[in-house]
Amino acid sequence: MATIEGRNPVIEAIKNDREIDKIMIANSAKEGSIKKIIGMAKEKNIVIQYVDKHKLDEVSTSHSHQGVIAQVSEYKYWELDELIESVKAKNEDPFFIILDEITDPHNLGSIIRTADAVGAHGVIIPKRRSVHITPVVAKASAGAVEYVPVCKVTNIVNTIKKLKDEGLWIAAADMDGQTFYEQNLTGALGLVIGSEGFGISRLVKQNCDFTVKMPMIGNVTSLNASVAAGILLYEIFKQRTGNK
Repeated sequence: MATIEGRNPVIEAIKNDREIDKIMIANSAKEGSIKKIIGMAKEKNIVIQYVDKHKLDEVSTSHSHQGVIAQVSEYKYWELDELIESVKAKNEDPFFIILDEITDPHNLGSIIRTADAVGAHGVIIPKRRSVHITPVVAKASAGAVEYVPVCKVTNIVNTIKKLKDEGLWIAAADMDGQTFYEQNLTGALGLVIGSEGFGISRLVKQNCDFTVKMPMIGNVTSLNASVAAGILLYEIFKQRTGNK
């Protein structure tokens, strides 16, 4: 059994009809959004258990439960073919984010949150050497994990090749490329973001179609992975929506 922690993530899980076994709420938490959670849970006949805050502290892995933890079914990852077919059904240009060995759960959660904001069709992560969907990731995503499909694949290079066969152009975020706002980022696109410490691996980079960089004039020559992703995703969003 998995858990979802924090008020917004739990609200989004209830809204999205996630299979919830029960919701544990701290006895001392009865105000504001907790009242909303209680009301929503009662409407959907979800079991509510009032517990001491120390009990939530023991169960919590995010250490930021805000007085509420939901026990839920394990997260269901999407298959790559499912992801591709879901976009075809919408008759839209695919827009995927491919993460190469992101290991920080806060970065993954933040990227999923931004992916939802810009209308990306899915996030692709490797099965190995990568953080997966955890309560910390769900909390950092502010509930966006309930709306953005996440696909877990065995091999990122093979995945990129399959996406290229499906007509996508694959862009790598790296310091060797063209300035990102000078590059055409419209159409069917996959954006690869590298790990926090090592960037994009050599083989993955070799299989990308082109590289985009973010110019920097400060003393620190790199950005946090989720910050870099946010900047690039909003440029893609701007271009895809006609520079509005």
